[in-house]
Amino acid sequence: MESNKPSKERGLVLVYTGDGKGKTTAAVGLAVRAAGRGKRALIIQFIKSPQRSYGEQIALRKLGIEMVQTGVGFTWTKTPEEHRAALREGWSFAKERIEAGAADLIVLDEINNALAIDRFPVDDVLPLADVLETIRNRPRGMHIVLTGRSAHPDVVRAADLVTEMQPVKHYYDEGVPAVMGIEM
Repeated sequence: MESNKPSKERGLVLVYTGDGKGKTTAAVGLAVRAAGRGKRALIIQFIKSPQRSYGEQIALRKLGIEMVQTGVGFTWTKTPEEHRAALREGWSFAKERIEAGAADLIVLDEINNALAIDRFPVDDVLPLADVLETIRNRPRGMHIVLTGRSAHPDVVRAADLVTEMQPVKHYYDEGVPAVMGIEM
């Protein structure tokens, strides 16, 4: 039986969480770094919708890094049924890609947010136990990154690295909305 001790041969599980800005940015940076070293990187976004365009998606496409949006937007923008269907399909896609060894680094962007949804049930379409088991049984050498606020304590326990982003000061609090090239 393989050790649970962190090692680059086993592959690492990294979590970027917290209320501060920079979780997705950090994960995108890792994907760029991996691609720069000849590794295959895949980013799967669980909340963002394919109906919109995102700056990171445009740049990553130019670098040959695959980014897939599986969501339908923030929880207040669609019905619970639409979100549940998107989460079910998104997790099915992500699980298949992990099990197939589709990349050396797979980012599950905003999956922590999705797992923490409490406005409607999600565990039957995005089961925490299945997420943890899939990560634990990933192909040897594959690195997995989970981003988003409110990382579940079991996700934190399963991780080899956890970074919590905490806001100190943010221009949004002064009335500055999302900025093109910074947030999107």
